[in-house]
Amino acid sequence: MWIDLDRQAAAPLVTQLYGAIRRQILDGTLAPGRRLPASRELAASLRISRNVALEAYDLLLAEGFVTARRGSGTFVAAGATFPGVGEKPPPPAVAPLHMGYDSPPGVINFRPGTPDLGMFPSRLWLAMVREVLALPPQKILAYDHPEGRGELRQAICDYVVARRQVVCHPEQVVITGGTTQAINIVCRLLLGQRREVVIEDPITRDIRSIIASHGGRLHPLAVDGEGLRTELLPEHLAPAFVYTTPSHQFPCGAVMPIQRRIELLNYATRSGAYLVEDDYDSEFRYEGPPLGALHGLLPERVVYIGTFSKTLSPALRLGYLILPVPLVEQGRSHKWHSDLHNEVISQLALARFIDQGHYLRHLRRMRAHYRQRRNEIVATLKELFGDEVDILGSSAGLHLVARFPGRTFTGEFFAAMERRGVRLYAVAAHAIDPETHQDKLLLGYGNLDPTDIRRGLERLADSLRARQQPGDR
Repeated sequence: MWIDLDRQAAAPLVTQLYGAIRRQILDGTLAPGRRLPASRELAASLRISRNVALEAYDLLLAEGFVTARRGSGTFVAAGATFPGVGEKPPPPAVAPLHMGYDSPPGVINFRPGTPDLGMFPSRLWLAMVREVLALPPQKILAYDHPEGRGELRQAICDYVVARRQVVCHPEQVVITGGTTQAINIVCRLLLGQRREVVIEDPITRDIRSIIASHGGRLHPLAVDGEGLRTELLPEHLAPAFVYTTPSHQFPCGAVMPIQRRIELLNYATRSGAYLVEDDYDSEFRYEGPPLGALHGLLPERVVYIGTFSKTLSPALRLGYLILPVPLVEQGRSHKWHSDLHNEVISQLALARFIDQGHYLRHLRRMRAHYRQRRNEIVATLKELFGDEVDILGSSAGLHLVARFPGRTFTGEFFAAMERRGVRLYAVAAHAIDPETHQDKLLLGYGNLDPTDIRRGLERLADSLRARQQPGDR
C-alpha cells in the first residue's frame, strides 16, 4: 500500500490512514481477500504509533471493509468494492437564496419590515439569557414540547389579551419560528377538501408562494385606503380561509375600519371559512393607541399570527399562532412534525423579558423612535415633492407607500436608482394585478437613519426631475 500522511494537516493521522485504506478498497486497488500489513509493520513503515494503525484497522473492521482472522491477519472483505468514488466535486454553481431585499454595501436600502437593529436591547437580553442559563440543565437543555415553553405561551397570552384584545388561553398558543412557519402550519391545518384561499392584493409575495406551494388556489381581492374591499368577497366560493392584515395592510398600509371587519366576520360565518389575521407590526401605531385585533370579535373563526421579528429582531425567529380550540391539537402535531420545537433558551429569555416589563418599555421606546423616523420621511417627501406625491399608510408600521400619479416605475428605473446608490421597492412587485400599482414606491424606514433617508430621497428627486416625460421611459 502506498499511503501519504500529512502531519501538518488538520485531520488526525488516524482519520487520514483510515480514509486512505478505505479509498483503495472502494476503488479496487486493494482487491477482496488481500491481506493487509500487520499493524506493527504498517506503523513502522509509516513512522506512526502502532495505536494509530490499530485504531484505523478497528474503524475499517467496524464498517465492514475488512475482516480479521485470529492468527492469520486482517483481510479486505468481499463486496466492499465500489469504483468511481473520487475526490470531493467542486461546489455547485447555485445562486444564493434571498428574499429580494439584499443590496451591496454602501447602498441606501429602503427595505420594508426591518426594525432598527441598533436599538436591540442587547444588555437586557444578555441578562435574561444569563438568568436562564443559571437554571438546572434538565430544565433548559433537554428536548421540549412542540407547542413551546409554557412560560412563554403564558406571557404571550397575557400580553395579547391585555394589549390586543385577543380572547384566548395559553393552551391555544403555539410558538413558531416566525410568521413563515406559522403560515406553513396554517396551510397544513386548513387546506383539506377546501382549497380556495382569499387573499389581499397586493400582499407579500412570500405568503402567496407558501399558500400556493400547499396547493391553495388563490383568489386575490383588491385593497383600497381601508384595506380589503369586503364588498368583493366571493359569495359563490366556500374558501378554506381568508388571509388578511387588518391592522396595517402590507404593503399599502391601510387600517381596516370596524364596518369592514364586521363584514369580514359575517362572511366567515356564512361561508364556514376561517380568517387568518396576520398582526405583524400592529404595535407601532402613531396616531392613537394600537387598534384591537380582529380575533377578539370572533375567536372561534380567527387564526391569529404574531411575531417578534419587527418588535425585537428577525434573527430570533420567534413568532406564535393562536388557534381556535378545535385546531389546537392538530396544530401542535404539525409543529412537532415541522421541527420538533423552537430553541428553548431564547423562549425562556423572551418569557422573562415580557414578564419583567422590559418588553412593554421597549415597545414604548421604539414607538417613539419610529414615530420620529416616520415624521422625518413624511416631511422630507413633502419638502422634495410637494403635491407630486401622495403618502399612503403612514399611520403605523415600519414602512409607507409613496404614490406618484402619472408615473410608471419599471425595472429599468429601479436598476438605475441602485446604480445611484439607492435601493427602492415596487408595490407592484407584491401584486397579482400590478397594473393599478405601477405608480407606487414601497419605502421602509425602520432601519435607516435620518441622514440616509434624506440622501436617498434627494437622489430619487434628482432622478425623477431628470426625466423629460412622465413615467420611466
